[in-house]
This record gives sequence, C-alpha cells and structure tokens, in this order.
Amino acid sequence: MNIHTLHVFFLSITLLFIQTGIGAQQPAALQPPNIIFIIGDDINWDDLGSYGNKQIRTPNLDRMAADGMRFDNFFVTASSCSPSRTSILTGRYPHNTGAAELHTPLPAGLTYFPEQLRSAGYYTALLGKWHEGPATARAYDSVISGARRNGSGGEQQWLKMISTCKSTGKPFFLWLATFDAHREWSPDSEFTITHDPRKDIRVPPTLIDDSATRRDLASYYNEIGRIDAYLGKLRATLEREGLAQNTIIIFTADNGRPFPGSKTRLQDRGLKEPFLLYWPGHAQRGAVSDALISSIDIAPTLLEIAGIQPAPSIQGTSFLPLLKQPGSPFRSYIFGEHNWHDYEAYERSVRTKDFLYIYNARPQFDNGGPIDANQSPSAYSLKQHSDKLTLLQQDALQKPRPREEFFVMAGDPLQIKNEIGNPAYQREIDSLRNKLKQWQKETGDTEPAQLTPDWYHRATGQALPQKNKRGEMPGAAANAIQNNNKGPF
Repeated sequence: MNIHTLHVFFLSITLLFIQTGIGAQQPAALQPPNIIFIIGDDINWDDLGSYGNKQIRTPNLDRMAADGMRFDNFFVTASSCSPSRTSILTGRYPHNTGAAELHTPLPAGLTYFPEQLRSAGYYTALLGKWHEGPATARAYDSVISGARRNGSGGEQQWLKMISTCKSTGKPFFLWLATFDAHREWSPDSEFTITHDPRKDIRVPPTLIDDSATRRDLASYYNEIGRIDAYLGKLRATLEREGLAQNTIIIFTADNGRPFPGSKTRLQDRGLKEPFLLYWPGHAQRGAVSDALISSIDIAPTLLEIAGIQPAPSIQGTSFLPLLKQPGSPFRSYIFGEHNWHDYEAYERSVRTKDFLYIYNARPQFDNGGPIDANQSPSAYSLKQHSDKLTLLQQDALQKPRPREEFFVMAGDPLQIKNEIGNPAYQREIDSLRNKLKQWQKETGDTEPAQLTPDWYHRATGQALPQKNKRGEMPGAAANAIQNNNKGPF
C-alpha cells in the first residue's frame, strides 16, 4: 500500500467514524504524521556539534541527528532570508516566485505547500518570523508572528502550540521560524547556557581570530544554543503528550551565518545548510546521506509523506526514498541565486558533488555580505587588519570580483582557489557554464539591465538617496512566475 493509498484510507476511516457516531477525532495511530518544520535564521551548516563543531553546545540537535537522519549536502536556493524562505514555501526557485529579492512579498497566485496540507485536513500554524508576504496567511489556521508574541528568540510559543494542535484532533503542520540567530544579538545575559569567547569558539577561516570577533561569535553561538534548548523542551512535550512516535521534526536554516564571507555568498559557506530529519520508524536512526538536495525539494517530500499530490507549480522533487536508502544518489545539480539584499547583485551558481561554478554579472562590486554582516564587529576586524589577511579573509573585501569562478572540491573544500583559468579543467568549466545557461533558459531566469540599486553605502552603512527604489525583478521579463519547468536535475 503506497502513501497516497494510506492517506485515502485515513480519510475513509475518519468519515466512517463520523457517520457511525464514534467521533470525529481519529486515533493517533491512523493519522498521517504530524510535521514540525523548524527553520533557524542565519546559521551555517557546520555550526552544530553533529556537523563537526565541537565547541558549540547543541546537545539536543546532536541527539536529533543521532535519533534521526543527517543530510550533509543540503542547499538553499539563496543565501538571503526571505528569498530562501519563499523558495521553500513554494517549492520554486527565487526568480520563479516573483519575490527574488529580500523583503518582496509572494504573489497571491502561487500555491504554498502548507495550504495544500491545510486543504487535506491538517491544522497548520506559523510561529515566529514571518516575512513571506500577507497572501501566505491563507496557508495557516494560525499565524503568531513577531518578537512581542514569541519572545526575542522566537521560541516561547512552541510548547503552548503543541497543546493547541492536540486539541484539534487533526494531524498538524507547524512552521516554527526562530529569530535566532539573526543580528542584532539578544543580550548574553538572557541565556542560561553561554559560550566563553576565549575557549568555546571555533573561528571560521573567513574571519580574523581576535577578541572582538570571538565575542561576536560567542553571541551567535548563544542564540543557536537557545534554539537547541527549546528543541529539547519541544521533544519532551511531544513525548509527554503521546505525539512523538507520529511526528516528523525537521531542523534547517535559511542561509549562512551573518558574518562577512558567509551570508549572501554562493559558496558552501552561504548556501549549504544543516538538515536534520527525525521520524521514528521511518528515517533510519543515525543515518547520514550525502546526496545533493535543494530546498525546493522539501515541499514535494512533505506532501508525498502526507499523501498529497504536489501542485503543478512545484519545481522540486521528493527525496522520500532517501529515508529508506540514505546511500542513494539524488540530484546531479544544485542551482543558487544571489539577488538584491541591501546591495545590488546578480550572481548565479551551479554545483555538483565535485565542482562549483559561479557567474557574477556585477563584478565591479564587493560582497562583504548584507549590512548587518558588513557593519559587524567581525567585519571591522577584517578591515582593520586588511594588510595581513589570508586569501579567504580578503575575499569579503575584494573589489572588483571575478566574473566567473570555478572551484574543485577535491583538495579545496573551502573553495578558496579559483580555477577558472586552469586549462586542466576546461571541459568541466564549459560543461557547468552551459548547464547554468540551460537552467536559466528553461526556468525563465533573466538578467535585467536595471536591477535594484544599493540602498546603503557599502563602507559606512549609511542610507543612500535611492533607498526604497526597486529595479526590475530577475525573471520578470520572461514571466518566470508562470514557468513551472524544473530545469536540469
């Protein structure tokens, strides 16, 4: 019996109960699984203990990895908050959503996967950060947004919502969107568990190892630690309420850490994210998958689990088979975008297991990250030591930048050495360059002459006269919002 058939069976049993007067609530064992989707804000893939950072304290996330599955090659479509989230919500590439730039609301004409769950009988709710646009409210029975209602970290309503969900008698879907670990940091005094800047920090090679950077990273670690603490409370509540065995928990993040060299970048330090999936009896305990997965694949996977046919607009593909066969391959290509996020930008990338190719249509600009990253204490440290930086540390300050970059994973996992001019890789370079062009053509990506300009001064962070003025959205000229082509897989 396949999952769709099971879902129909669940609904048939429900109708039978109602018709025979047994009651409208389904027994928990017969319900489709509950789904809890936790999305952290601005967190790198390797800033969890289960992904190799032994300084950060994430015992509950590490336990989730041990009890469920860890995916080591999960990538978002944009290292930018709202474009990344709208891409997940619709299962579409940013330029196909009509909301490719930061803080652009999703059009009402698109289908959002939680609304498909809601239409199929799920109770759906969003808690915490909500900036995908007002039209998306229709996807949820309940929207509890903003720091005033959710606390400065965004997690304070989680446990109460579990009780609300249980009382409905329906399977439920929760989109839990933390404000952690986005700048500005919460005061370190808010946290029960804190990290000592002197000994509990692993300074990434993109940053200077000095006291200011270590303090900056300690505050970032503390915010991740708060997510971890609430995850522990959430799992304990599910156990206490008898819901744990029929509930899927996913943890991921929307883009790289809010530091120079990470957020808004198309290298792994910008697009690669943690992805943990816990589903007792279905996801192999302690399994690790190194299959390439895109964030547009989340929507069709969760819909398949719920026995729902994905909307035709979804460009992603379900990776559900990986739960039973973690060692199997999945995608051959991962595609990424960098559009306006405080500053004018147009970059595109294609990654395979072995290579990464990046095209930059605005090489005259630097990419030190958005304003919160390039005006951070860590950024100031880089600028103060600009005469003694490594190649990777200099990268955030580099101007102009290469129009094309090509990195070889073997021997260069940090993607430092640009091999675009190396004749030894000419065949691979040409192949990925052509594959990127194919993806752009098939999915309707366009390169507008008049993009949204810088809203802030790149050095000082001061607002510029053109602030709040928008240019042409990538994909608009080709009506990409109506294009459902999936592109190369």
